[in-house]
Amino acid sequence: MTLTDNAIEPNRIDRRNGRAAAGLALVILADVLFFQQPLGVNAFAFTMAVATGILLSGPRRLEASAVAGLSGLSFIAAAPLLEAPTLLGAVSASCGLILVALIRSKLVPERLTRLPSVLFRFALAAPMRLVQDCRRHFGKRASRHTTATVMAGLIVWLIPAVFALIFVSLFALANPLIEQAISAIDLAALLRFCNPWRIGLWLLVAATVWPVLRPRLKRRKRSSAPAQASSNAIEGLLLAEATILRSLLVFNALFAVQTLLDLAYLWGRAELPAGMTHAEYAHRGAYPLIITALLAGGFVLVAMRRDGPGESNPLIRGLVHVWIGQNILLCVSSILRLELYVEVYSLSQLRIAAGIWMGLVAVGLALILLRILLRRSNAWLIATNLTALASTLYVCAFVDIPALVARFNVEHSRELTGTAMPLDIDYLLSLGPSAIPALDTYIAALPSDAIESSLRARSVRARLAADFGQASNWRAWSYRRHRLRAYLSGHINVATRAQADKNYREQF
Repeated sequence: MTLTDNAIEPNRIDRRNGRAAAGLALVILADVLFFQQPLGVNAFAFTMAVATGILLSGPRRLEASAVAGLSGLSFIAAAPLLEAPTLLGAVSASCGLILVALIRSKLVPERLTRLPSVLFRFALAAPMRLVQDCRRHFGKRASRHTTATVMAGLIVWLIPAVFALIFVSLFALANPLIEQAISAIDLAALLRFCNPWRIGLWLLVAATVWPVLRPRLKRRKRSSAPAQASSNAIEGLLLAEATILRSLLVFNALFAVQTLLDLAYLWGRAELPAGMTHAEYAHRGAYPLIITALLAGGFVLVAMRRDGPGESNPLIRGLVHVWIGQNILLCVSSILRLELYVEVYSLSQLRIAAGIWMGLVAVGLALILLRILLRRSNAWLIATNLTALASTLYVCAFVDIPALVARFNVEHSRELTGTAMPLDIDYLLSLGPSAIPALDTYIAALPSDAIESSLRARSVRARLAADFGQASNWRAWSYRRHRLRAYLSGHINVATRAQADKNYREQF
């Protein structure tokens, strides 16, 4: 099947003005909350405002139970934005709004395994939704008017406008109150609304909000019979039973070599060739092996497609099971490789993301095996994988990753353990104010003779505290910032000591 530009309308537009008013109100609210303002609780407030607009501006009135349920869904999806205004939180909140819009418009399929397809079709239709609606609306209006009628309408308003300006000028000359009122108009304030960045924000918000106020899906279009026959012929040649069987025999043999090497050198810690360390061996394979597992998973999906040769051939099914098992072991080995590398070279945000990704790939492979054993569809597989991905990202949105990285690196630094790598103070500085509690632990654990390390750590700590600031703007509030502010209020002596040490050093 292919997708065309024709869209499926969930219902006839009988409350267009209400949706337009909701969109305009949300644009104004976004200007108040976001323009030249820091991110914080304003992101959560705007998300809930959009959810309210979706619920109030729909084509039919909802029951109280439905309103409560959809409001609860919006709140749960946007809850990570209360913790901190992060990218993961924004993704979670956006997905929640899309689900609310689809449920509100009755576009959610009865079988939830088809939901990923609906979301994909919504994503295809969303980017140009506002432009297409505007073009359709103004196109209809233009078709009802000829050039003569448009010019006549302009002339009708031209004379009243000119005479109104003349009368206002005369009244200003005759009445000092009117003159004072006119002179009080701040043209500079009006010009500030013509700021290009501000207009860009309005357009971005309008284009983002409108698709959830008026959701629609991309229409499916079945492929023609000749094209379908040609595709089946090519598929029959490239993915014949003999081809798949030989591929699986070769792939299993290659993967067995890699698996045996990992069992010997990675798990068994056998002695490596001269000049190579276990850390180097671990680092070289952590990321390429995950790409290998992804390619293997794609091949398995094609080989074990419905009505394909893998469905009826027990030998192919057995080889697929063995190969998936080897791929899962490959993912576990990649996680172990990453762990060994972190033990030597410390932790980073990218390495945490890589570990989570490796775990998700292993889960995906296990789900592929489960799909084969249970004889489920690829739609079921996609839905379960998206559920695992969404659940993982939602949980991660509540975790302060920079604070976790900073705490791990401090606790496993050479200064505190006597082994591993020295603490990279500059990297902790790049993590932002969340690293301050870990820095305090590091400063407190340093020996008294480590003057240079202590001064450097305290200087970085003071800089991070200054960057965090004590801004009173309510828009910047988040629960994470609230916790850090409370912590800083109880640990101001560290910053004071840092400043005192700096003054002492400048004197001597």
